[in-house]
Amino acid sequence: MSDVILEVSGGIGRITLNRPKAINALDHAMVREIAPALAQWATDDAVDVVLLTGAGERGLCAGGDIVSIYHDAKDGGSGSKEFWREEYILNAAIARFPKPFVAIMDGIVMGGGVGLSAHANTRIVTERSKIAMPEVGIGFVPDVGGTYLLSRAPGEIGTHFALTTARMNAGDAIAVGFADHYIPSDKLEDFYSALETVSVGEAVATFSEPAPESTIAGQQGWIDECYAGDDVQAIVDALAASTVPEAQKSAEDIASKSPVSLAVTLRSLRRAATLPTLEAVLDEEYRVSVASLSSHDLVEGIRAQVVEKDRNPQWQPRTSADVTSEDVARYFAPLGDAELGLSNAHTEGEQS
Repeated sequence: MSDVILEVSGGIGRITLNRPKAINALDHAMVREIAPALAQWATDDAVDVVLLTGAGERGLCAGGDIVSIYHDAKDGGSGSKEFWREEYILNAAIARFPKPFVAIMDGIVMGGGVGLSAHANTRIVTERSKIAMPEVGIGFVPDVGGTYLLSRAPGEIGTHFALTTARMNAGDAIAVGFADHYIPSDKLEDFYSALETVSVGEAVATFSEPAPESTIAGQQGWIDECYAGDDVQAIVDALAASTVPEAQKSAEDIASKSPVSLAVTLRSLRRAATLPTLEAVLDEEYRVSVASLSSHDLVEGIRAQVVEKDRNPQWQPRTSADVTSEDVARYFAPLGDAELGLSNAHTEGEQS
């Protein structure tokens, strides 16, 4: 059975991620199946709606296949560069898809799973949704357009989620701008059936319910205060000095992450907030991702968290105070002929 199941029936082009034992982790071969199908369905009169789901009940997609990235980084990184290039192009295609694209963000949705779903024009969460961008915990930086979404969340809430790697529930995801509607998981099959006979808007209106309360929305006061500025250490100090228990816990969470990844992530978020399009942000994320391949912390982070699982990464530099401006700047260096170039292609497409 293929790792991606592609079906067209009843006006629906359905994409099912089919690696349930791996929580449908996304690899290069899966991207190469999804991208051409989506391109074809964009102009196929037999497809009115695209529906993205994940096999099994654990989640839509736990992220990219980071073990393969680990081995590739140790071998020189050429495979990961091509994977990210094609993945980010697919993320942009999903965001620009000309028909209704319904993403079911049920269960665990992280990293690459966010890239496949949170740029869709109709994003559904359930009571089981757990959504996160956990990259700084493995010495990486939020990608797949994650910094675009996080930088546009209310106040500094996106910064909080990026630096702590905290998980969003359904209410959080809607409040933060990662999702649109809440449908209980036991109603999903009926919702899918309805998509064959009524519009997406009508189906959503029939089956959606008020989302559970966001746990984060009411905490924006201390988040906006503590996460202001461009210095990770200053943020951690402000959180640690706060009288709010959740802020103190956030300081502890951030302190365990890769110091250089934290600094690069904060810079990425601040820059993403000023960039005009998702394509421009993806171009910059590609530079950062390519630079990460030759970093110490990406290999070390995946080793500690996923490969050897000792949960004891030895970061270099060891603390945020040790990270220099040069350490951060190298992640944003232009790639010359190897640039992703999505923003140029998007601009040319608008003009033609």
